[in-house]
Amino acid sequence: MTSRSVTLDDVAQLAGVSYQTVSRVLNRSEQVSPRTREKVEAAMQQLNYVPNRVAQQLAGKATRTLGLATSNLALMAPAQIASAIQQRAASAGYHLVIAMDSEDNAEATVNELMAQRVDAVLINMPLEAAEAEKIRVMCGKKPVLFLDADPHALVSHCQYSNEQGARAAVAHLIALGHRQIGLLNGPVRSVSARQREAVWRQALAEHQLSPCCVLRGDWSAKSGYQAMLAQLPNALPQALLVANDEMALGAMRALHQHGVAIPGDISLVGYDDTAESAWYQPPLTTIRQDLQQLGTHSVDQVLAELRGEAVASRTLEPMLVIRETTAVPASQNLDLSDLARQLQQIARKLTR
Repeated sequence: MTSRSVTLDDVAQLAGVSYQTVSRVLNRSEQVSPRTREKVEAAMQQLNYVPNRVAQQLAGKATRTLGLATSNLALMAPAQIASAIQQRAASAGYHLVIAMDSEDNAEATVNELMAQRVDAVLINMPLEAAEAEKIRVMCGKKPVLFLDADPHALVSHCQYSNEQGARAAVAHLIALGHRQIGLLNGPVRSVSARQREAVWRQALAEHQLSPCCVLRGDWSAKSGYQAMLAQLPNALPQALLVANDEMALGAMRALHQHGVAIPGDISLVGYDDTAESAWYQPPLTTIRQDLQQLGTHSVDQVLAELRGEAVASRTLEPMLVIRETTAVPASQNLDLSDLARQLQQIARKLTR
């Protein structure tokens, strides 16, 4: 004996309502009273009813499904953003379909979502202005929101300002007295990596400084480790600006292995403030991009557009979080110690 799938008619019969009422509950219609909605949802749960979203797609109906095109989810920041988006979508009664870019082909990744007839698309991939604008046109009338595109692109976006974050990192190291500052950046093809490096260089130049070394990675901890190994043991800067926390983690491991004290011998500033950064050893000074907030605002923005509301793009402000990987340069500490000893000697002489 084969079991048949549970239908809307089965749910309607158990709940004691019409087929149309069950359909309205599935589509989150405001015409259904809270009491009736509870009865229908209880019947669905009792019967283990699963909505047939494929049928909804074929019928051209809204599927209450959002699509997320994202960069590598093996990396901490994209994974945390995806998690935040999923949580917010679920709380609003939407499902989330994820397509991960594996070949640096944003168009193909977005097309994968479009083929599943999602209601709206969120794109967390580093995109040039022209590429973002092309994808916007490709998606037609469907709401599309970019989380990591060139800020000058003529598209709807919700993202953090690289300008503010990169400047805050440089200002912090300069205020501590660092002058020999190196860079550990992401891949050249990344828009965010290029923007952060440009601002780092500009901010250093405003203090008549230039980077004493420029290292590159691919955003992974492994690449940060390998880049730092290439500088050890005799080519270390006083301080290092790192384009994400994950590469900073790798760099810190290389430094620990060679007995380099952080921040005694070198200061590090990361970028992102992922959930793990406060638990590094020592805890990482970094630029906070509230990834939970980014995911929440992004979903709210596309849902508002789905409701037909006029929605403006949103630029969020990062902030510096000072922990334990930055301090005054070691040479400056020595100078201050010498000065303190000299003052003590003078004081003893005066009291004789």
